[in-house]
Amino acid sequence: MSNNVIALKKILMGGENGKLSPVFMSLILALILTAAVAQEPPAQPSIPIDVFQVIELPITITDTQLVKTRGGYLLKCRISNDSEFQTLGVRYSLAVIESIDGAKAVISRNEGLKLAQGQTKTVTFKTPIRLRLTGGERLVLMLEQVVSTDYVWEVMKAKEALAAYIAGDFSVVPRVMRVSNQVDAPIRERIIY
Repeated sequence: MSNNVIALKKILMGGENGKLSPVFMSLILALILTAAVAQEPPAQPSIPIDVFQVIELPITITDTQLVKTRGGYLLKCRISNDSEFQTLGVRYSLAVIESIDGAKAVISRNEGLKLAQGQTKTVTFKTPIRLRLTGGERLVLMLEQVVSTDYVWEVMKAKEALAAYIAGDFSVVPRVMRVSNQVDAPIRERIIY
């Protein structure tokens, strides 16, 4: 063997005892860590969404975006419960407006959500939204219904209000009707005399 090969073998093997040298083990560890970092998934592309806030609803939604996944897009947002009741779910509409011809599509979804009174948290809804987005669309989200343990808040004429907002008519203020939730209300004790 040549002198270079013998010298390399001594460096790698740590001399004559046949064990791997600390230099060689450090090199292997560095290569493994570099490979692990390279295999991290890339940041998921997200698409921002405009929010049409309905002031009379007890829920405030901010920081909305669609996150692309294999099965479609997931809605990620920050939700705040401003009521004194636990929130059980919401219904929302997502409008997609094409930039070229102004064509619209409106998608409605019902989502379960447990949010304590006064709580704020970031949520990613797991129901995928299947869309073909080219990048030039405008997305607008509007809450239509909020369900709590005691009440249901429903936006009256929600589609008309959303259409007016999209068209730029901000004078249309959606009205909200609040009714008792007879299905999910907690059982009250009855005292029989």
